[in-house]
This record gives sequence, C-alpha cells and structure tokens, in this order.
Amino acid sequence: MKNKLFLIPTVLSDNSLDNVIPPMVYELINNIDIYIVENLRSARRFLKKLNIKKKIDQLDFFILNKHTSNIDLEIFLEKIKGKDFALMSEAGCPAVADPGANLIRISHKKNIKIVPIVGPSSILLSLMASGMNGQNFAFVGYLPIKKNERIKKIKFLEKRAKNENQTQIFIETPYRNLKMLEDLFSACNPETEICIASNITSKDEFIKTKKIKYWKKNIPSIHKIPTIFLMRNE
Repeated sequence: MKNKLFLIPTVLSDNSLDNVIPPMVYELINNIDIYIVENLRSARRFLKKLNIKKKIDQLDFFILNKHTSNIDLEIFLEKIKGKDFALMSEAGCPAVADPGANLIRISHKKNIKIVPIVGPSSILLSLMASGMNGQNFAFVGYLPIKKNERIKKIKFLEKRAKNENQTQIFIETPYRNLKMLEDLFSACNPETEICIASNITSKDEFIKTKKIKYWKKNIPSIHKIPTIFLMRNE
C-alpha cells in the first residue's frame, strides 16, 4: 500500500484551537510519526497544545522552508518510502502561501496519496467576510517592497479589479502594514474599496470593508498584526 501525505491545518491565532481544528487532526497526530514543518519550535508547541499522546522527542521532523531544495525533498521522500507522513504550515492550511506546494507536487509525481484536512485559511475567511466578489478573485501574495514598484503594482491591481470584476487579495509583513496603507492611499482612487482583515479567528478579530476615502480618515491599529488586504473597484 502506498504511503499518504496528510495536510494538517494549524491555528491562525493561539486562542482559536477548539474553534478551528477538526477532531480528525487529534486522531491523526497520534498515528503519525513523521512531520514536515516550516519551524520546528512552533510545530512542537502546536502538537503539545493538541495533547499528543506520543512523546515529541520520538517524532521525526523535517524542516521545509524557502531554502529547501527539491533535491532535499526527493531524498527525504525516498528515505520515508512506504510510511505515512504529515505536512503542517506555520499558520493555517498547508501549501497555501507557504513552501509546502513543492513537496506536494513531488509527492504527486511519486503517486503518494494526498489527504487535505479541513482547517482555517485567512485568505478564504477574509474573502467570505469582505462582501467582495467570491466567484472571481486572485490571491497575489506579497507586493513589491520598493515604494515605486509597489505603487505601480497597486495601480495594476486596481485596474484589473475594475476591468475583470475580480477581487484582489494580498498580504504584507505585519510591521509594514502601515506602509501598505500609505501606498494604497497614494495610488488608489478614493472610491476604491479595501477590506482590511486582521487577527482572523482571534478574540480581537477586525474585518471591515470601506472605501479609500474612509480609511484615510479612519486608520486602523494594524501595526505588527497579521493582516489580509482585499481590493474591489467598480
């Protein structure tokens, strides 16, 4: 029987464990000994919060981040051939806006069965709550860091949102959130709608959709807070 790769979701905020993690995860972690993770420390902490019955030190962990090569993944998969294993993201669902997709693509080539487990996705949750087009949307990840390049990208996304009636979804490193707002204010039409979704699933969750002209006068407190930005332009 071929081995399986389970895609195990993690929490988006520390206080949402019971609300977003399905019972199946609790069962899986007590039957799997091999984990592929982005950060060893946070992965071990998450498993402990789930009250895993196995001793953490007896589990095998493989680090997968932006520096991990496909050759390293090939070697690892060959090493665990025939054994079930799991992929866990740093936050939310694996392989969505993280390096796990490379592992899954190689696993498909090796005919390993992929088993996704339901869990929280900040991208989909923010889209659900935004009131924007959920039938035509694009997640474009991080925008350029350099100001002139970012302004150019924002204007491109605003134009595409209008021409294609497509919701544009993007993220920023939390400590640069306010810089993102400044550039949105500078680049966008005052009538363009922006949804700001911060600390999703936490007790202080903030999700609001307003026009640029509103946000200019009502800047939210999102400095260093995980945030998703969504854009709509009629």
